[in-house]
Amino acid sequence: MSNMAGIKKTNAMRMLDSAGIDYEVQEYEFDENDLDGHHVADYLHIPYEEVFKTIVAKADSGYVVFCLSVDDELDLKKAARLAGVKRVELIHVKELLPLTGYIRGGCSPIGMKKRFPTYIDEMILLVDRVCVSAGQRGLQLRLAPEDLINYTEAITGDITV
Repeated sequence: MSNMAGIKKTNAMRMLDSAGIDYEVQEYEFDENDLDGHHVADYLHIPYEEVFKTIVAKADSGYVVFCLSVDDELDLKKAARLAGVKRVELIHVKELLPLTGYIRGGCSPIGMKKRFPTYIDEMILLVDRVCVSAGQRGLQLRLAPEDLINYTEAITGDITV
């Protein structure tokens, strides 16, 4: 684990700790008006394909979570196909906090209020380490892709444009 001095543990960190999963915490400066994942990758000097964003969507079966590289765009048709549903639509940003416990720019696939079916773009299988939000703006978790996939019980597949 990286230097945790002064960093308050997030729910996502506590859950990984209790599961015995190794991770690093990386801090970055953020701008309220620029919550783009490219900024996170650039600030931390990490290739875009190793920094994954978390997108919450609504399907006919309920809510679903998608994770993909910050450099990619979610293909709603491919996402629905992988999730085994007719269609998925992105939720409105105001629904995010009550639903997940996280705010935009700080939504982690780990530690949401409820566990939702999770789908991760297959490109995750090509990287050694992956970064996802630690559950608050300014903090990223860096961990092994297999650990993220196993912990979230995710299904991997092609979900990008």
